[in-house]
Amino acid sequence: MAEISSLRIDPKSGFCSSNSTFYSKRVPFPLPSNHALDITTFISSYPHHGKTAFIDATTGRHLSFSQLWQSVDSVSTCLSELGIRKGNIVIIIAPNSIFIPIVCLSVMSLGAIITTSNPLNTSREFAVQMADSKPVLVFTTSQVVPKLAGSPLPIVLLDEQVATEKTGQVKIVTTISEMLKKETKDKIRVRDRVYQDDAATLLYSSGTTGASKGVISSHGNLMALMQSFSHLSNPDEGEQTHICAVPMFHIYGFGAFAIGKLTQGSKVVVLSKFDMKEMLSAIEKYRVTCLPLVPPILLVMVKEADEIRKKYDLSSLQSIVCGGAPLSKDLINRFMEKFPSIDIRQGYAMTESTGFGASMQTPEECLKYGSVGLLSPNLEAKIVDPTTGTALKVNQKGELWLRGPSIMKGYLNNAEATAATLDSQGWLKTGDLCYIDDDGYVYVVDRLKELIKYKGYQVPPAELEALLLSHPQISDAAVIPFPDEEVGQYPMAYVVRKSGSNISDTALMDFVAKQVAPYKRIRKVAFVTSIPKNPSGKILRRDIIKLAISKI
Repeated sequence: MAEISSLRIDPKSGFCSSNSTFYSKRVPFPLPSNHALDITTFISSYPHHGKTAFIDATTGRHLSFSQLWQSVDSVSTCLSELGIRKGNIVIIIAPNSIFIPIVCLSVMSLGAIITTSNPLNTSREFAVQMADSKPVLVFTTSQVVPKLAGSPLPIVLLDEQVATEKTGQVKIVTTISEMLKKETKDKIRVRDRVYQDDAATLLYSSGTTGASKGVISSHGNLMALMQSFSHLSNPDEGEQTHICAVPMFHIYGFGAFAIGKLTQGSKVVVLSKFDMKEMLSAIEKYRVTCLPLVPPILLVMVKEADEIRKKYDLSSLQSIVCGGAPLSKDLINRFMEKFPSIDIRQGYAMTESTGFGASMQTPEECLKYGSVGLLSPNLEAKIVDPTTGTALKVNQKGELWLRGPSIMKGYLNNAEATAATLDSQGWLKTGDLCYIDDDGYVYVVDRLKELIKYKGYQVPPAELEALLLSHPQISDAAVIPFPDEEVGQYPMAYVVRKSGSNISDTALMDFVAKQVAPYKRIRKVAFVTSIPKNPSGKILRRDIIKLAISKI
């Protein structure tokens, strides 16, 4: 990596013409010099003035910072007694809970590795992930236990409701509440020395570009993320209360809320699952200042704005952080009309970049509509022509490559996918089609793999989806490439009509045709009741493509 001080970097865009690299305009943060350091120790030693760490939105239970660290001490002692050692993998299969941060911090403090899974997955999906990751212990809830019937793995319950007749053949060794009672005074824990470069988490990527893969992130990767959060926090905003309405089994919820706010001393209100009414009630009750959302939920807030404002007091809310998929300028404008006092801060990150990428931090930055913000601190980027491999300049579209202290170690048991994604110089190929403007702001145009090729022309589905969502009778939409012998592919739309609407496919195609170039026109429409998406809000385009092709 070139010494930045010796390079001639355009201060406006962050672009260096001598090596075609964009450098973050954010002030860089120092990385810990002690290589023998685990993420739990790093977070616990961070100074702040916070008192309450987590609040359970359902029960109202508060967990103070002192209780959190006492709990981590108890649970890590129990894990050590259960034989958990450095390099072991522990899986959490559970909805959001104030216990998840405790478990994650405890596991990682021992040098063991955390992996997560969506509790809504099927038995088969759990079996596939477990066969790949080979965990030695499971933390889960009684609701999930029947789906683990026959598993030889020891299980720790995160709740008390055990219906023994429904558990099947499983080995429940204890519960989290029993672990939390553990006295740690005079207890000698078996602990291996943990280094920054050691694996800490194994979160599975969304799989929208192939089979789901285990992303190995190190303790150092997570420290960079924590440093970034603390570095970018604005003291002028006062004490912040966040609500975790996104799943903690995903990098967004895990990185930003299960551990991400602990270095700042911020309060996190935890929703066990997303429910619009529960979320809005919790915002009002706990005077939440910052709300993380994915675009589909933002769309619902816009469409139900009048009713929401009548029922709930959202006056405490200062900002909404939106990630997972690009937001259209039209949707942002519509939201700002309904909620003018709330900033929309867009962001961009990947599991493979450990939650790093780009973000907006100030009201001024939020005015860059359509952008996902400035590159995260300490991060470098290239925009690369996907065909020629040539590094491009400002305002030129290509694949976004990232390099920095948060980039993953690689994929578990998949050297081929790792080599295809990480090059020898440490550049992560994101698979996202982007450009960076004159002011250094990143714009995500589309997923590179999802571009529709119509007679050789590239058609970004996100552009057509944004147009469809601007129609007053449409509540959701997804556009896919439909195979055609003559043109290669043409845009096909899957559309969810609003209740009471009978708009026809012809009317919709005409609506779009008036607003796009001929090669971008939608040529087929199917009406559905919902659009399949992953937990972060990304459209599962591959699933829809399979459905469309199966009906040919």
